[in-house]
Amino acid sequence: MTTFDDILEEAGKFGHCQKRIFALLCMVSMPWAGVYVGIVFQGFTPEHWCRDPAVTAMRQSCGWSPAEMQRLAVPLVNGSGGMVPSTCHRYDVDWNTSGLTCDQQEVDLSKAPLAKCTDGWEYNYEGRQSFVTEFDLVCADSWLVDMYQATLNVGFLVGSIATGYLADRFGRKISFLMSNLLNGIMGILVAVSPNYVSLLVFRALYGFGVKGGWVVGYVLITELVGVEYRRTVGVLYQMFFSVGILLLPLLAYYITDWRWLQVVITVPYIIFLSYYWFIPESPRWLLSQNNSVKAVEITEAIAKENKKTLSKKIETLRDDTAVSTTASFMDLIKTPKMRKHTFILSFNWFTSAVVYQGLIMRLGILGGNVYIDFLISGLVEFPAAFLILFTIERIGRRLPFATANIVAGAACFITALIPDSLFWLKTTVACIGRLGITMAFEMVVFVNTELYPTFVRNFGVSVCSTLCDVGGIVAPFLLYRLAVIWLELPLIIFGSLAFVAGGLVLLLPETRGVPLPDTIEDIEFPERAKENIMLKRQQLDNLLATNDVTENKDPVSV
Repeated sequence: MTTFDDILEEAGKFGHCQKRIFALLCMVSMPWAGVYVGIVFQGFTPEHWCRDPAVTAMRQSCGWSPAEMQRLAVPLVNGSGGMVPSTCHRYDVDWNTSGLTCDQQEVDLSKAPLAKCTDGWEYNYEGRQSFVTEFDLVCADSWLVDMYQATLNVGFLVGSIATGYLADRFGRKISFLMSNLLNGIMGILVAVSPNYVSLLVFRALYGFGVKGGWVVGYVLITELVGVEYRRTVGVLYQMFFSVGILLLPLLAYYITDWRWLQVVITVPYIIFLSYYWFIPESPRWLLSQNNSVKAVEITEAIAKENKKTLSKKIETLRDDTAVSTTASFMDLIKTPKMRKHTFILSFNWFTSAVVYQGLIMRLGILGGNVYIDFLISGLVEFPAAFLILFTIERIGRRLPFATANIVAGAACFITALIPDSLFWLKTTVACIGRLGITMAFEMVVFVNTELYPTFVRNFGVSVCSTLCDVGGIVAPFLLYRLAVIWLELPLIIFGSLAFVAGGLVLLLPETRGVPLPDTIEDIEFPERAKENIMLKRQQLDNLLATNDVTENKDPVSV
């Protein structure tokens, strides 16, 4: 019986058709970077202090400088570096009865009581408007900034499971298009949110579609190419996320209002709806649903665009190994190896999200030029992609995957212990950590697709990646709240998680050069699956040889 991998030998494993589809789908990774880590710019918290209407009025009438005004409006309190300006308290003084004049030096505030802010805050905007400054998410409400990222990941969690199920039940293409339709609508609603509650609701719904659509695109392109091209398209597909990381600080530098930045990030998802005319359904998925007629039609179209000629036996294209047309969670845990794969991959998704998001968001609390720091950190991600491409076919998947986690963990520990005075050494080691976790994050995706059979592949990736979303929910609280205790404490936790993840990866099987599994039996008994594949290929070769002999016979002698 002819399989899809057999037909790809004739139709082209990575011809013009697959390259065109691949180029289109890579574009999906770029705006996702803005959605995933745009909080660094959209949730920027500038220097701020309590607004005091009386002092503000005196500044206008007396012509005080900002520094002169802050002497009356911003008290000094004990901080980690001595006396520092307070961001959450003001002097509890009735300036209308204090006899305050424009000669403010006469005022002694050393013994004045302090009170919490009651009239809002003043911000040193530095040219940037964020939702923090618009909704006053500082001091007692600063934890709501964490919620902005957490609700996105809640949307990721629910949406990736739902979209993964729908993609395995109704198809890759329709799920991809519906996700992008939802992304376009919700992204615009985020940009026009009238209050913070509606912002969180729309943000969660935005996340519902964004990640699911991205994962569906990844699965679709890996199912359209030959086995030897899976790793290349998988890594490069994710590398375009790094391209988005580089574009984000450039966009944020020129688009200083968080609402307009949100619009720009959302517009590509509306454009992706045009892919209805440019990308096909996955023939592998169609075969798993016993829809061989449509699979043959699409495969012939692929061969035609690749300028290839198929054998006459394409009508025999079947997936006689498919045992189920619908995926369920039980398929992921009911057998020993599937259960082990699900646990290890889920933990690695969780670790990758916590460490990756944590290291990026950490840039927003370190001070310095956030645009340059963000750009440099994005550049570090490109060597990660090339290291993966260089090693995984020479060494395999498992060892580079484990090493990337361990290197990231070690870098986090070392960075936490290096004193701030050794700035460049600290920055270099932190970049190595970012390099390692980027490699791990990129590898977990395609290793995940290689360890699940076709009928449950999209659903399996989606379920495991929900732990990535749990990690994304935890990351901002872990970073921002623990950094208040000690700035480097989150790094210690990041390092510990990465070490454990690296050790668990060594328990996974090697998938280098192994065809995509079609059934759970292929996972549990890989040697038996290899024998079946060799037998089918031998039968196909014999069939093609017989056809050639028949076609070359002299019509008269026949």
